[in-house]
Amino acid sequence: MIWNFFKKKGENEPEKLDPLRDLILSRLKVGYLVDYDLRTWEVTGYSRYDWGRGEFSEEWELRCGDETIYLEREEDDEVEWKLSWKISLEVLGPQFKKRLKEEEEPPEEIVYEGVTYTLEGEGAGLFHQNGRGEGLEFLCWDYVDEEGKQFLTLEQWGEEKYELSTGIEVEEYQFSHILPRSAETPERS
Repeated sequence: MIWNFFKKKGENEPEKLDPLRDLILSRLKVGYLVDYDLRTWEVTGYSRYDWGRGEFSEEWELRCGDETIYLEREEDDEVEWKLSWKISLEVLGPQFKKRLKEEEEPPEEIVYEGVTYTLEGEGAGLFHQNGRGEGLEFLCWDYVDEEGKQFLTLEQWGEEKYELSTGIEVEEYQFSHILPRSAETPERS
């Protein structure tokens, strides 16, 4: 065996996980598994949102079977976690999208499944898929219900593409059994 004295210690060695430091919700990576609501979810995507002024949020796409949800981490004065899922814009009625195009501003209130959501804030940002790249510009409007427990988010991508999601606030303790998936681990069905 020939020794390479110029090689740095640890070079070409796989990165080792520290289970006390790395296997926490804020350090999820694509391929990790995490339990939530008595189901095991696989992390299938990661995105980073740049809101300007040094403010960022992170989002992980989680899948279990044919269901997809999104876990968002935002830090202001404290860390906040939100869980959301996409819904069709059509659920708000056929006139909603037409109204958006005509008025160019979303309404102050949206009624979805009998719950009234009130506009709480709006913003613009850059979306970085996989946390990298130049970022895609978008606009968003955040709505909350009367109790502040459920929310709706309307996003505009470009001139005419809109996406709608709904969700709830969650706590970090609701997620457990975070496990990395090794290259040899077969995928679950």
